[in-house]
Amino acid sequence: MNDVVYLPLTKLAESIRAKQISPVELVDAHLSRIQELNPKLNAFVTVDGERARTQARSAEAALSSSAKSNSIGPLHGVPVSIKSSIDVAGLPCECGSILRRGSVPLEDAPLVARLRAAGAIILGNTNVPEFLMAYETDNILYARTNNPWDLSRTPGGSSGGEAAAIAAGCSAGGVGSDGGGSIRIPAHYSGICGLKPTPGRVPSTGHFPGSAGPFAQLGVVGPMARYISDAQKLFEVMAGPDPGDPASAPVPLKHWSEQEIRKLAVAYFVDDEVTPVTSETAAAVRTAADALRTQGFRVTEWRPQNLDRVWQLWWNLFGRAGQMSFAPTIGNREAELSPILRAFRAMVAEAPPLTALDLLNTLLARDVLRGKLLEKMEEFPILLCPVCAIPAFRHGEREWMVQGRKVEYLKAMSYSQWFNLLGNPAAVVPVSRSPEGLPIGVQIVGRPWEDEAVLGVAAIIEEVSGGFRRPPT
Repeated sequence: MNDVVYLPLTKLAESIRAKQISPVELVDAHLSRIQELNPKLNAFVTVDGERARTQARSAEAALSSSAKSNSIGPLHGVPVSIKSSIDVAGLPCECGSILRRGSVPLEDAPLVARLRAAGAIILGNTNVPEFLMAYETDNILYARTNNPWDLSRTPGGSSGGEAAAIAAGCSAGGVGSDGGGSIRIPAHYSGICGLKPTPGRVPSTGHFPGSAGPFAQLGVVGPMARYISDAQKLFEVMAGPDPGDPASAPVPLKHWSEQEIRKLAVAYFVDDEVTPVTSETAAAVRTAADALRTQGFRVTEWRPQNLDRVWQLWWNLFGRAGQMSFAPTIGNREAELSPILRAFRAMVAEAPPLTALDLLNTLLARDVLRGKLLEKMEEFPILLCPVCAIPAFRHGEREWMVQGRKVEYLKAMSYSQWFNLLGNPAAVVPVSRSPEGLPIGVQIVGRPWEDEAVLGVAAIIEEVSGGFRRPPT
């Protein structure tokens, strides 16, 4: 059954409805895969095997019942996983922290309820860095997650467990969250696809930490999968307004025809002239641009201005304001935090405390820069660029030599962080490989509320470049 766990999620759903694949056998195959690989990967923190099997039996029975045939949803019987910062009723939602040990929600987050209503079966939830504050998935509570392409490397963070599980065939697809690249960077490191939606498209209600106040436009939840069509299906199921999300808006799903997609002008850039990227990363962006050009797109090389200023504003919110918001939770329990989180907090503490004036100016400057980018995106609705300066790094690394220059941890990730501040939807699709054989993804950025257009362009790049390949693990 190792082949069936690598079938596209959409293909699995079709095969289940056609009674070509049994939901019971499919769930068992994934649970067997988890049992085989999780000791190496440590991707799952909780495996809900008995409940998944019970739901699979009910899904199978529904296929034979004429009375229940109308209740079969688009994900009927498909096994998925959820990042352990998102509420799943009955499963620990500890966000990798001793400080939240024993936190078990009584209700599903709205996006989880929507997945269940569509027929999806929740296999369990996946590992994260403590409080999601790292690009390496490691914590005291559950230990580190390894990359299925190379166990000595990280699958990224903070949705690292989710990315590793999906890449390794332990889950057909799932859900991550992203406040500074936390869907896109793990997708890039693990060779899968991911979408950071426009804030408000998929409700963040039921996520810890919450996306509210200055963070309402910063942090989002979104789909992760091996194929763009699967990410799109998950997005379609989860999308829709919810009163618990302050960024929520009643934006209906839109079908973009292939003709409409191909009319979108595309701009691309391979680096920001501040943080160098590996030559293979730059080549991957050019490959994606060339792929679109050969498909008839108008493609132009162009780089947004003021990107380093955008980064500083993101850091004011994600880093400086973010740690201020955690202060009541942490209190006098700093010694109980994971080393990675303590190191992150020390990095934040190097700057003076954020004042009310700093916060006000950050929010005002963000909107000015956002407006300038969106004005330019009237000309180029799609923007291609790197996801990150480097491919997956070895556990514990925090700086690298790239093109003869030192690149430090946070700045390596800046290529994703910008679009959290600016509120753009952005997808990642695997395009090429590094000299070590590690996957390299490309980031496709769109205008707010045009998530479906971003996925449409990503699908064309995926088709030309070949997309997902199985990791060796």
